[in-house]
Amino acid sequence: MTQLDSPARTALVVVAHHRADSLTAHTARRAAARLEAAGYRIDLLDLRAEGFDPQMNVADEPDWGNREKAYSDEVQAHMQRILDADVVVAVFPVYWQSVPALLKGWIDRVWNYGFAYGRSKPRLAGKRMLWLGLAGATSDDSIVAGMQTVLETNLSEGIAYYCGFSQSTVGLLTDAEERPQRVDAEGNLLVGDAVAGAEREVQYADFDRRAEELVDRFVAEELVAV
Repeated sequence: MTQLDSPARTALVVVAHHRADSLTAHTARRAAARLEAAGYRIDLLDLRAEGFDPQMNVADEPDWGNREKAYSDEVQAHMQRILDADVVVAVFPVYWQSVPALLKGWIDRVWNYGFAYGRSKPRLAGKRMLWLGLAGATSDDSIVAGMQTVLETNLSEGIAYYCGFSQSTVGLLTDAEERPQRVDAEGNLLVGDAVAGAEREVQYADFDRRAEELVDRFVAEELVAV
């Protein structure tokens, strides 16, 4: 991978999972290492490990009459980490064709009125976003195309572009489950046998390869843009 020119650009890598030993956390660590090898300074934000509360509260509720509202100290600190980053990479499991509550609550509380939106000149203008969503669906499941469309609409159009990001990419990583699952035409959930041994190693080696390719492509696009 080609090194970016100095000074190093910063990548804020956001992990949205409740377990440190999850495939999501593993993927986030590998993505961070890939970005670091490409010349980025890494700010790794593990929302659960840092104790972030995704529930909205009065202190962080938008005041539509005051876009200069001073939000809570916790949220102000998270806002600064976003401002300090050139790119933001969110890694999360796909729940109901969306992000988990932990990540959605971070967006609700931190990407707030007066900060991420509500200004004629967005504060986040020019930043780039990569969403890495881990899905249990198999790659040949007919639901995957629609899932990709839903995620791109919600995350890129509904959030990133609305907040001024210059580019937003959604990478959908299928085959995240050890037990393949799909819903048939009659709505029945079909769960296969868990992969094991050499077959499991092949599945997750391919998973890691696909994740790295998404990060590499994102880095290559950054090099073209700067």
